[in-house]
Amino acid sequence: MDERQLRILRELGDLGSVSAVAEALHVTPSAISQQLRLLQRSIPIPLTERAGRRVVLTDAGQALAAAAIKVETALAQARHTISDFAEQPDGDVSVAAFHSAASAFFPLLLCSLVGPDRPRPALADEDVAQDRFPALTRHYDLVLAHRLDHSPPWPRTVTSTTLLREPLDVALPAGHPLASKPLLTPRDVADQPWITVHDGFPLMSTIEAIASVANRRLDIVHRINEFAVVAVAVAAGGGLALMPRWTARPHPDVVLRPLSGVHARRDIDVLHRPERTTRKAVRTVLAELHRAAGQIQGRDR
Repeated sequence: MDERQLRILRELGDLGSVSAVAEALHVTPSAISQQLRLLQRSIPIPLTERAGRRVVLTDAGQALAAAAIKVETALAQARHTISDFAEQPDGDVSVAAFHSAASAFFPLLLCSLVGPDRPRPALADEDVAQDRFPALTRHYDLVLAHRLDHSPPWPRTVTSTTLLREPLDVALPAGHPLASKPLLTPRDVADQPWITVHDGFPLMSTIEAIASVANRRLDIVHRINEFAVVAVAVAAGGGLALMPRWTARPHPDVVLRPLSGVHARRDIDVLHRPERTTRKAVRTVLAELHRAAGQIQGRDR
């Protein structure tokens, strides 16, 4: 049995005929009769009987019709509960982000979501390979993910919007001979030792593009994902690295220089399952993330 069938049974008890029920529900009498037959198949006791030319409820049918009132009441209450929950401005909203995005976005999010009737963010760091970000939307309301703009698009099972299109610059020690150049080329940097991310992370394809344009294999000496650690290693002379222009934390002994000759940029996208934004609190946090992205991009480095 389902809700619609129970409602038909209830209306039959109130209105007294199949034709009257059909008229009230704006369907044909044959459709009403079909639903009653489907309901009867799941019940071992007759629910209706003939009374002349009319179909009426048996005692069992009347008992089930009375129970149907309780079912409709409970479902209506459940709908109102869900509606109220969806419109709550101050519910909990879970947000996950990879490390550099978390470092840049989380402080701004925490500062903006203060006070009554504001969502309560529950923050988590998730530094995973690019193809694993969509799966995180099962566990979090919003997921900040990184993707090179020439990479395959996110799957259609998730909704995505871009927060930042962030350039990737070459990081090098402040005293390095190349630091005096305002713009670097792949040939400038190809003979240097390199610090890169682990395989499977988006920046590796840009590293490979640098090697391809320079027509030589790069000397990769260290594999470090966390940009704060990368900056320390660069400052200590461990090698050059690619670092995001806006979201990486500045280091006093590291300079960033733009790179020509390759497409060095990443997208920071926010992913979520479509149903998540039916909640007002989630929509509020999503809007704050976009506002934060504008602040991050506008910072004077």
